[in-house]
Amino acid sequence: MRGFLDHLRVQRWDDHRYYHHSRINQSLHLVSALSFLCAYVIAFKDPAKAALVGWLVAMTSRQIGHLFFEPKGYDEVNQATHEHKEEIKVGYNLHRKIVLLTIWALSPLLLILMTKLPFPFPTYDNASEFVRNLGYLWLAIGVGGLLFRSFHLFLIRDLQTGLVWAVKILTDPFHDVKLYYRAPSYLLRGELFDTQTLQDCHR
Repeated sequence: MRGFLDHLRVQRWDDHRYYHHSRINQSLHLVSALSFLCAYVIAFKDPAKAALVGWLVAMTSRQIGHLFFEPKGYDEVNQATHEHKEEIKVGYNLHRKIVLLTIWALSPLLLILMTKLPFPFPTYDNASEFVRNLGYLWLAIGVGGLLFRSFHLFLIRDLQTGLVWAVKILTDPFHDVKLYYRAPSYLLRGELFDTQTLQDCHR
């Protein structure tokens, strides 16, 4: 268990120091984390609605921060190129995220096509039923993405790495609130990048 927790701390620290320099990104991660926590609560009563919140609010705000606000140049603090960080990324690097987001964005078309096939797929008679079915499809995509990368890590690394990453993903909303709750206040003071915290941690 101690080794598991140590591994979890390493994955979390690497994720923070490599991919969360921007205060805008950190603030969007706070929005994402709070949204995911709401989705966790909703999931007990309505999994489809929870998936809609998770993808439309939590995931989009999180990935907007990574795609548009996080620096892509040479990382002076960690002495690493963007390409190196992408190569060693344990979970979904930007390339994998784009693939996952593309699948998510195209999934409504899949839901429409499924109703045209001669198989007993869920049907819908109105917009409300379509959105509910879409929520269940997005839930399947989210769970599938988590299981796929976890199993992939089992194969290319080891069992513990995959398990630790899965636990990290599921608990990230709690950890992100703790880590980034002050990011909006820094941003309002005009601090666009969190370089000092990272430099202090490297000393």
